[in-house]
Amino acid sequence: MNADYQEELSVTLVQTSLFWEEPLRNYHLLSEKLARAATPTDLIILPEMFSTGFSMNALMLAETADGYGLKWMQAEAKKHQAAISGSLIVQENKNYYNRLYFVFPDGSYQTYDKRHTFTFANEDEVYTAGTQLLSVTYKGWKIRPLICYDLRFPVWSRNDDNYDLVFYIASWPKIRMLAWDTLLRARAIENMAYCIGVNRTGIDGNGNEYVGHSAVYDSVGKLVSNEDFEKDFVETTVLSKKDIGSNRKRFQFLEDKDDFKIIL
Repeated sequence: MNADYQEELSVTLVQTSLFWEEPLRNYHLLSEKLARAATPTDLIILPEMFSTGFSMNALMLAETADGYGLKWMQAEAKKHQAAISGSLIVQENKNYYNRLYFVFPDGSYQTYDKRHTFTFANEDEVYTAGTQLLSVTYKGWKIRPLICYDLRFPVWSRNDDNYDLVFYIASWPKIRMLAWDTLLRARAIENMAYCIGVNRTGIDGNGNEYVGHSAVYDSVGKLVSNEDFEKDFVETTVLSKKDIGSNRKRFQFLEDKDDFKIIL
């Protein structure tokens, strides 16, 4: 067995308000929040576009693929000896991406470009959609990271590679929280995996209000995290491989799934 394998994985959710289109202030804010979080952790998850808020002003705000935002994440990962994940506005090859980084404690990283750009907010007119799913293996856990609007599309989230954890980073507004709460639980149940949603709070520069509801659901859809959904928090929850295994052995729902392939 791999020496880094862990039966349990500590995951820290960072639910916070953000300064609108002010990256340096947000990096400072998040560094302070993480510094005050004394609980050791394996993985830190930040909201979508954590350095700017959910902005369509990519021309002004985009960083290079290896820019300051990535370097900040690498520094925080090293400091806390934990992986860290969140998305940034990135320009690459003349295109803009809503790009998720999964940064390991040693500074290495993997990326995922948001597949489902949010047409309701014209995200599709600014950002290029990704075409590849990402599967991360970390401490013996197989992890599927996704972004916000991806949550509405169960085929893209489908557990066809036996992942243990799927998480969604988001800027999901208050007006549609019923969908957020419902779909997070549904993704956990249908994929028989832990499902985590990390959303922001506060009001953005477009007047959209966010009330968090970041949460952790286990492989049968039970809420296993803080129920005080709407306040800013940095909270750590411990996930258990034993819990996943016992539920899958008992119910075996994944064995009965339909056999098909995604064609882009």
